[in-house]
Amino acid sequence: MHPRTREVLDHLDDTRAALERAVAAVPVALRDTRPAPESWSVSEIIEHLSLVEARVDALVLGHLAQARAAGLAAEPDTSTVVSQAVVKDLVDRTQVRVASAPSQPTGQPLETSWAKLQAERTTLRSAVADADGLALGTIVIPHQRLGDLDLYGWLSFIGAHELRHVAQIAEAGAALGA
Repeated sequence: MHPRTREVLDHLDDTRAALERAVAAVPVALRDTRPAPESWSVSEIIEHLSLVEARVDALVLGHLAQARAAGLAAEPDTSTVVSQAVVKDLVDRTQVRVASAPSQPTGQPLETSWAKLQAERTTLRSAVADADGLALGTIVIPHQRLGDLDLYGWLSFIGAHELRHVAQIAEAGAALGA
């Protein structure tokens, strides 16, 4: 497997494992409880993640399909691609961010949101693995806040966004006495 493909898949796997640990650390009985009126519950956080990942996956997969159809070249570079700047920016919980309307949780049960989140990740991992060795860095899509990101940047974003909410789940668990 190409080193860049391996790196982004490892990033996605590592952040998902961190999310699983964070959720498991909060007792089942507390996962639907908001730690404060303006805060999200663990269930709401997972629903938000599933909504965001579905939107980002559709964007990434659509652009990837177009680039492949246009003859996307092989990846000549093996340098690191997970953007530490994107990760650092998103993990910084001192910066308050308000989710867009389509990314706001609606009250789905945790099990439903988790299943959707897992299905989205399976689809994304498969698409990235199928594109192994292709120049994903040449596919650039603007992000409304982070500016132009290549596909590696978008994959970094997905994992970093998850890490942001891992911290939020830990905060919620602590506030709930978990």
